[in-house]
Amino acid sequence: MASIHPTAIVDPQARLADSVTIGPYAVIGAHVEIGERTTVGAHTVIEGHTTIGCDNQIFQFASLGADPQDKKYAGEPTRLVIGDRNTIREFTTFNTGTVQDKGVTQIGHDNWIMAYVHVAHDCVIADHNVIANSVQFAGHVTVGSHTLIGGISGIHQFVRIGDFAMLGFQTRLSQDLPPFVVAAGNPAQAQNVHQEGPRRKGYSAERLSVLKQVYKLLYRKGLTLADSVDAIRALKDAPEAIGPEAQADIDKMLAFLADAKRGIVR
Repeated sequence: MASIHPTAIVDPQARLADSVTIGPYAVIGAHVEIGERTTVGAHTVIEGHTTIGCDNQIFQFASLGADPQDKKYAGEPTRLVIGDRNTIREFTTFNTGTVQDKGVTQIGHDNWIMAYVHVAHDCVIADHNVIANSVQFAGHVTVGSHTLIGGISGIHQFVRIGDFAMLGFQTRLSQDLPPFVVAAGNPAQAQNVHQEGPRRKGYSAERLSVLKQVYKLLYRKGLTLADSVDAIRALKDAPEAIGPEAQADIDKMLAFLADAKRGIVR
């Protein structure tokens, strides 16, 4: 049986794995499912149609699965889905999705999400991200993997953040942030190529060198976005010079830029 503190209120219809721990005064709703070895801190409220995976650590006073803050929401059974091995700190608020989008807010695996972070309706946050205190994600935001997002930053609705991107402290992000790019400011401006994160994940010096070339073509040559895309694509004309892994990085960048409906940070 799950370990449930006697002061917690757990709806009998909630589905809890046997190794789940529920802390004092927590409230767990009827449509909640929580996987093995996940711990839920004191005074946390988990409601709505919320599914949480295994080995998550949810700290006290979190609010997960509440209705979206969207005036169009009319009580539809939209969802929040959280993966495995996430750390979710105090006073975080994750809302369910809306039928105007895919109807689900998604958090992947192995994310470190600090206190007071708000994840609004229909956001998709992938894996291995570090999100610092008081970051606010508006609705429909998409975040890749291995990003670093500085504290007290605000992310405009429908913005995308690419893999290995890095956002500085107190940044206002209202356009897409491409993969491997460091941005900061109000509004956000590109600062540099992100090297430390990829290096820690085993990127070779040669692969990092190609990322620097891509960044220069995108931000330092005075090219239009269309011309930058052509120049980045041209790097693939000498595949033996950049290697297959760097080619994959270029493809990632080109795919991201091709779908930049809001424009990109420049």
